Amino acid sequence: MPESFFVLSKEYLELATDEIIAIAKMYDRFAKTRIISNLVIIQSKTNWSKITKRASFVKTSGQVLRKMSGLFLDEGNFEVLKNAKTFVCRIINLSSNQFNIPELENSMGDMISKFSHAKVELENPDITVYLIFTNKENFFGFSKRIKKKGKPKKVKNHPHQLDWRLTRIMINLIGIREGGTICDPFCGTGTTLLEAESMGIHAIGIDFDKKMYEISKENLRVNGYKSKIFNADFRELQKFSEKIDGIVTDLPYGRASKLSEKPEEILKEFFSIISKRKKIAIMYKKELDRDLKLDGAKKYKIYRHKSLTRTILIK
Repeated sequence: MPESFFVLSKEYLELATDEIIAIAKMYDRFAKTRIISNLVIIQSKTNWSKITKRASFVKTSGQVLRKMSGLFLDEGNFEVLKNAKTFVCRIINLSSNQFNIPELENSMGDMISKFSHAKVELENPDITVYLIFTNKENFFGFSKRIKKKGKPKKVKNHPHQLDWRLTRIMINLIGIREGGTICDPFCGTGTTLLEAESMGIHAIGIDFDKKMYEISKENLRVNGYKSKIFNADFRELQKFSEKIDGIVTDLPYGRASKLSEKPEEILKEFFSIISKRKKIAIMYKKELDRDLKLDGAKKYKIYRHKSLTRTILIK
């Protein structure tokens, strides 16, 4: 079965690793995973590019062609370049060893040029050939040029809006596939709705604040998205609970919230009105953990600044 590699950003590494695994399992429940620092190897029938397009913190990805005991290549390794006109070589060193990376990349490029008709192109090549070094083992792989979808536009923002990368991670961690439907009952400027639609997922938004409701509507409109949005409080989700597959939201807090109820009371009622069968990804101020003692499949701490740490709860 094919193997894919994903080199992840070390920012929120635990979240990023779990996200890649969740996406792989979402498309192929028999997918197998190996983790070497910030390198994740996935053995699956799912193509690496499909996983990459959904993920938030992937720096580099591609298909593994073979494991290597050393820097040794032969003509058989370069079948992947058969129809390519241009290529570039890249060394990724995740080991504790020191390498002269430019020299290695040039040497590998010269070697490949002898076995293929492809020419070196540093910008936007057809194929990128990788050598990945780790302290455990080395990998030879490649990636083809893929068209990346642009990030949704936001004509209006808010200083406390949910980070779009964390939004995508939350959607991916609860395993909502294309064609599914999620709800954000505190949708604010519409980040969850925008990211969901960009991933091929239907979305329903709710916000009691008329201003936030109007901002979400405008942000959806400029992207041509059709998410439904309601100017109401979070209890409105009971009306269409059976139509959604999951809930993804960032609970308002402190001065960023105009809610009259205390956050802990909101959370208690929030969990009481949603079906236990629904998948949930919710972010909230970490101090609420002490009061609520919420149980979930997993919790992640997101440090924002010295006076604010958020918790992501996945149920």
